[in-house]
Amino acid sequence: MTPRPSALNGMRHIAFAVPNLEQVERFYVELLGMAVLHRPHADLVYLTLGNDNLSLSRSGDGEDPSGAQRMDHFGFICDRPEDVDAWCEYLEAQGVPILSRPHDHSNDPGVRSFYCLDPAGNAVQPLYHPAVSGQRFESPR
Repeated sequence: MTPRPSALNGMRHIAFAVPNLEQVERFYVELLGMAVLHRPHADLVYLTLGNDNLSLSRSGDGEDPSGAQRMDHFGFICDRPEDVDAWCEYLEAQGVPILSRPHDHSNDPGVRSFYCLDPAGNAVQPLYHPAVSGQRFESPR
């Protein structure tokens, strides 16, 4: 039997195919503060916060939506519990749809989060989690 390799070091890359690339890019860059890392061509952009990578590609016209992968949500880590509330207030003021208000998780003590939607309809969860919040990774650039 082949042994498992060394432990993985987190999930730092997510890729989305979206029909409204410019709107989705604006959400992540202008509202959430990500930076454009690389734009290989007009239909693909890579964004970063320094320790992660979000790939956005334009989905083709007429693609069968039933063939798309389905995702429940993904999260962005906040350094402090009060940052969760501040992000909710800010995004709501920017007209971002809020799915749930900031709340403490009863089944996971110390965790606080809320959910909102990006322009492509993906659920985004800004969250504070004591096990991972406050950890900073420097960009290798």
